[in-house]
Amino acid sequence: MEKPPLPDRAGSDSPPPYTPYVDPQVTAESGDVQTDGRIDVNLNSKLAKSLAQIAQQEQKHDYPVPESPSTQESPICDVKLNIVIQIVGSRGDVQPFIALGNELQRHGHRVRIATHGVFEKFVKDSYLEFFPIGGDPAQLMAYMVKNPGLIPQMKTFRDGEIKKKQRMVAEMLDGCWRSCISDDPTTQEPFVADAIIANPPSFAHVHCAQALGIPVHLMFTMPWTTTRAFPHPLANINKNLNPELMNTTTANWVSYGIVEWLTWQGLGDVINRFRSSIDLASVPATEGPCLAEALGIPFTYCWSPALVPRPRDWPSHIDVVGFFFAETPEYTPPPDLAEFLQAGPPPIYIGFGSIVVDDPQKLIDTVLDAVQLAGVRAIVSKGWSELAGRPDENIYYIGDCPHGWLFQQVAAVVHHGGAGTTACGLQNGKPTTVVPFFGDQPFWGDMIAKAGAGPEPIPHASLEPELLASAIQFCLTPEASAAAQEIAIKMQADSGVTAAVASFHRHLPLDRMRCSIMPDQVAVWRYKDGKHRLILSKTAAEILIEHNKIDSQNIKCYPVNPILIVNRRWDPLTGVLSAATGLGANMAKSTGEMFYNPYKEFKRSRTLNDAEGSSSSMSGSKSSDGRQDSFGTAGRMAGAGLQGFGKFSGTYLRGVIVDIPHAAAEGFRRAPQLYGEKPKEYGHVSDWKSGVKVGGKNFVGGMAGGVAGMITEPLKGAMDGGKDGAIKGLTRGALGMATKMPSAGIGLMAYPFHGISKSIESAFRTKTPKAIVAARLREGYAHAQRLQLSKEEQEEVVQVFDILLSSMAA
Repeated sequence: MEKPPLPDRAGSDSPPPYTPYVDPQVTAESGDVQTDGRIDVNLNSKLAKSLAQIAQQEQKHDYPVPESPSTQESPICDVKLNIVIQIVGSRGDVQPFIALGNELQRHGHRVRIATHGVFEKFVKDSYLEFFPIGGDPAQLMAYMVKNPGLIPQMKTFRDGEIKKKQRMVAEMLDGCWRSCISDDPTTQEPFVADAIIANPPSFAHVHCAQALGIPVHLMFTMPWTTTRAFPHPLANINKNLNPELMNTTTANWVSYGIVEWLTWQGLGDVINRFRSSIDLASVPATEGPCLAEALGIPFTYCWSPALVPRPRDWPSHIDVVGFFFAETPEYTPPPDLAEFLQAGPPPIYIGFGSIVVDDPQKLIDTVLDAVQLAGVRAIVSKGWSELAGRPDENIYYIGDCPHGWLFQQVAAVVHHGGAGTTACGLQNGKPTTVVPFFGDQPFWGDMIAKAGAGPEPIPHASLEPELLASAIQFCLTPEASAAAQEIAIKMQADSGVTAAVASFHRHLPLDRMRCSIMPDQVAVWRYKDGKHRLILSKTAAEILIEHNKIDSQNIKCYPVNPILIVNRRWDPLTGVLSAATGLGANMAKSTGEMFYNPYKEFKRSRTLNDAEGSSSSMSGSKSSDGRQDSFGTAGRMAGAGLQGFGKFSGTYLRGVIVDIPHAAAEGFRRAPQLYGEKPKEYGHVSDWKSGVKVGGKNFVGGMAGGVAGMITEPLKGAMDGGKDGAIKGLTRGALGMATKMPSAGIGLMAYPFHGISKSIESAFRTKTPKAIVAARLREGYAHAQRLQLSKEEQEEVVQVFDILLSSMAA
């Protein structure tokens, strides 16, 4: 029932741009963050050139155009799940997932929205469960205005904001994990996630799913998957594009890798510290960028194909389904708004939603001057920046108001380009001017302009009254109105939320998720007793435990969807060099801790002594013996130093005995793919048993393959190409022997030692597995109580269990 390892790269066996280690200089020279938030990608950098080589190989892998999600038959999912939806961002980011959550509820799933605390009422008013993950979206928006795409400018480093942002990300990562296994904060109802849906900026998704062994599905309004169709929304490639060295489609492909590497450079340490806190090994620096893409994580994009068609080079686990719309709420405008709407021609809507700007007065002055120049009336949304200006009979300042209703009343819209606001405007056929600040906003502005439904976007840093007035006048032309209406008509064919739920169901591993006894429930336990092996739901396990049919000691958490993150090696030279470099870096860190930890202990003890001395002076009592404190401090400092030395020794031994030999064995094993031969896979090493098994298989396969290749390759070459073919075949056979046999010899010891290392790590990483087991048992009991199965129904579960055991014994 184990899930086989996912392919190293969806749809391709070609090696990635491999570097021995992630040199900050390499990533630093790959792109510069500009004042407008765009990243000027340096297409002449070492990283860009390496990515370009892979892009050229990927050109061979175009995928057939899948059937439109709206026309695909919706899969039947009779297994009811606990689904946590993790969202980081503004209200506009949360709102589409509210509609998704309600649709999932209609299918019988239990849905928890995990996002910032400020949205609690918004979520609960939609009859969805809520869990706070921390983080302040207002601060996040303010940071993003200055540092679009999470990649900080130098000024941000100087101001110390990057540290604040990293602390906020760390808080949200921890909150996302707790949202998977913690009881409801209000009702105390137990909850353990069976599946995760998330937007990519929540960052914890894949790691939480790996810890729990459950499916994860990403959904987003912004292109996050490598494609040759258009560049990454945060990347500017035109400035450095030289068609003689790299064509546009290749540059588009490269831009995604550059942005991912730069993002990982800023957040990789934070994410790996989070992984350590939930007992997961660190993600290798070469695997962190594009991790979800490399693992083939299902992805659903929430935009209309009428506006941005699905790229042909995206594999089948990626869907484009349409924008997510909730039902337009009933809304009665206040009397003064109704009076304003009736007092003249339809106004222009101008609003920037949850954007927080440094100088709101300057922004509102620009807006008001532009409205006057354009000679129009306007409804101005106050938003999170609390925009408010001088009184004017042609201006109405509005607070919260449903866009679905409001946009039906206006002639055109001007906004920041958030996907939800963009979708609502186009759904109502309104020409649109986008004033982008960060993220996907410039992308949507470009797409609207390309469709003719609005002018070119105006970056907020370049916003002037004359430019905005000209853009508004463009939106009032018949051509812009016709283009917007055409998009609105095409969008009517999208099924949006319905298609997204179908996409989620379609990518679930349902065959592995069904309980052996109650197939309409998800399996969460693996029961093993001698030859008997079953997978059980929480309810089935609870009933069998209550009826003394199984012992809770004989059940373990069942990983429905194992996620394997491996440090891929592509040849022995770079593999060994990478492992050696990593060993050197870890030893340097351990050496520093040997000296710094005793100093830190000294400072801590001194601070405590000072505090106790101050307290004693105030109370008039005598302080403790100073010599005793000194001896205690010295002992703790010595202990900290010894602990650092132990870590140093362990790091050295692991590197020399495990990491470097394993890297060499893997490098030699995978080397044949460099000359077109697909290397054999012998399984994943997870403990000492699998290490011995893989090492043995690799030894037999490597030795046999190396010798056989010297015979079969020349013969095959001669049959295909005569004498020249035989010579080429002989060369391939010799190369095979030179790579397969060393892998076999080194791997005979390297793989078992790698497995022993994994077993030792697992023995110490028990906190999170124990927490998961406790949460599962707690939720199983609560779920069984909630179901209130009759005595007959419970006896039926026991009977099916006995029948299954009897059939296994036979």
